[in-house]
Amino acid sequence: MTWRMPAEGDPHERTWLAWPTTGYTLGDDAASAQAARRAWAAVANAVSEFEPVTVVVDPRDREIAPDYLSGAVELLEAPLDDAWVRDSGPTFVLGDDGRLGAVDWVFNGWGGQEWASWERDALLAPIIAESAGAELVVSTLTNEGGGIHVDGRGTVLLTGAVQLDPGRNPGWSMAEVEAELARTIGATRAIWLPRGLTRDSERYGTRGHVDIVATMPQPGRVLVHGQRDAAHPDHLVSAEAVRILGDAGLEVVALPAPRTLRDAGGWVDWSYVNHALVNGGVIAGVFDDPADEEALEVLGAAYPGREVVAVDARELFARGGGVHCITQHQPRTR
Repeated sequence: MTWRMPAEGDPHERTWLAWPTTGYTLGDDAASAQAARRAWAAVANAVSEFEPVTVVVDPRDREIAPDYLSGAVELLEAPLDDAWVRDSGPTFVLGDDGRLGAVDWVFNGWGGQEWASWERDALLAPIIAESAGAELVVSTLTNEGGGIHVDGRGTVLLTGAVQLDPGRNPGWSMAEVEAELARTIGATRAIWLPRGLTRDSERYGTRGHVDIVATMPQPGRVLVHGQRDAAHPDHLVSAEAVRILGDAGLEVVALPAPRTLRDAGGWVDWSYVNHALVNGGVIAGVFDDPADEEALEVLGAAYPGREVVAVDARELFARGGGVHCITQHQPRTR
């Protein structure tokens, strides 16, 4: 069987999320927990206006989640540690005979970070795959869905900071990573960025996910996080990404970074690149920032014919991710 990961903009069967259930995601008090639940629900409810949505809910939250979610959202009970289903869930692929596959990467809490827990999340991909009716494609690569972006025609974007992270894949070479991506998602061309955004590379980050740095809205074109303020360390990260992607022959379109540079935690990694595509739409994170309107215009031009829907992503980023990070798309089969 030959597997291929289609472009995110190809037709979907549904989108998956996981419900925030415990730990740092909910925070230390009721107000923080409510803010997290509202943020996740806002994305799920927005997606449900375009396509079916399933939210995986830990049994301890079976009575809580429906209070926040639209009646159109389906629920699947399963044990959870965390709520970043892009990373802990499967990456869906299609076989050359049209069947649905689900890549089960090794998941170890973004490189075995001491603050993370993943005993339950490491078992989530097969549960989602079974519910979706997908054939499980087991991988020995420690990887997360937020660590890759594809164009549906064989090109994959990734970062050396993730797939070559000693905490994830000690001893793996670039060639070995590329061979495993060829086997599991049909990647025939890998474009390596060296790193992710600054804050995402610090203690509570993913150590460098590509899905807040760059994405390919169409083959041959890439949207890149454009940090224009030289005071922010991501100004250099952006410039480096633009150079590498341009040298790779891609048309580079700058997606402006928010003008806000810092919050209480330091340099922000807020990024409009971290959006989710749905059938006929784009779910875009915004930040009550002066750059919001400009970024939404760039996204509208990048995805002609799609409705761009803005959701406040500040509570998501405060917990370590964005709209793309909490969603996982399931492609439609033939």
